[in-house]
Amino acid sequence: MDPRALPPRLVIDPSLPPETSVELRSSPHILRKARSGARMDTTKNPATLFLLPGFLVMLAVVTGVAELAIAGVGVGLIVLIRWMALDSSYRSTRRKLRLAREYANYYILPEDLDYPCQMLLRRAQNAVDAIMASRVHRDGLIDSIDNQVSLPEEVWQIAQRLRRLSSMHAEHGKLIPRELPTGLEDAFKPYSNALDAAWTSLSRRVRHLEKYAKQVIKADRVYHAHRRLEALAARTPEYQQLIADTVRDELGRQHIRELSDQATHVRKLFEESILQARQAAGELLRTPLT
Repeated sequence: MDPRALPPRLVIDPSLPPETSVELRSSPHILRKARSGARMDTTKNPATLFLLPGFLVMLAVVTGVAELAIAGVGVGLIVLIRWMALDSSYRSTRRKLRLAREYANYYILPEDLDYPCQMLLRRAQNAVDAIMASRVHRDGLIDSIDNQVSLPEEVWQIAQRLRRLSSMHAEHGKLIPRELPTGLEDAFKPYSNALDAAWTSLSRRVRHLEKYAKQVIKADRVYHAHRRLEALAARTPEYQQLIADTVRDELGRQHIRELSDQATHVRKLFEESILQARQAAGELLRTPLT
């Protein structure tokens, strides 16, 4: 399946403490419960498992039947083992749900966005993934805007605005009549234009990210070729000697010059590709989201 057609991933505010971010990211289903307003099902509290053995023991005391006491103790041991397993999971789920409610404004789920906004956010995430996975990024050759910090913040800002735009799209669709009375079309037009302008601005922002990613991918390819050529350049004297020993005319001298010039040419292409990637990053910074 084309990755571009997949829904976006969960987005979490990068300013959150790492431990909180990890906790939220570990349980998307809990975040969905919190977003929908679902409550913890107290009827499934593991502590209720002790009702049956407790009842058996109490019945044994009242009736004096020893077998009931033995049965109660046996069932109690089984329940105790099961309770130890379930209670930990129950308390963990309850804690995560409380955390998800507390930080409800610090994460954005795919379901928070309508389909067009989901696809736009996914494009932004794909562009950032390409940048972060590149060799030139990992080797610190293009990190003129601190990608590790700036790019997650960029995705978060885009996601926040897309969530708001999705909400307003839904509200707009409910408020605008399907068939407008004659002469009132222009009265509703400024509101539709405002939504279109916001969408256009966010789309342009994502295209800036994609342009940066394309330049980084280009730089990566040149960098790969440059590293291969560097390995060959270390053996340039051997190649030159081979030419000198076997080709005794002007053509031989030409080949020797080409061996020297080619490394310089690829180095220049590499430097230009890195410069273009940095310029694309600078363009991204010069057009902040507002």
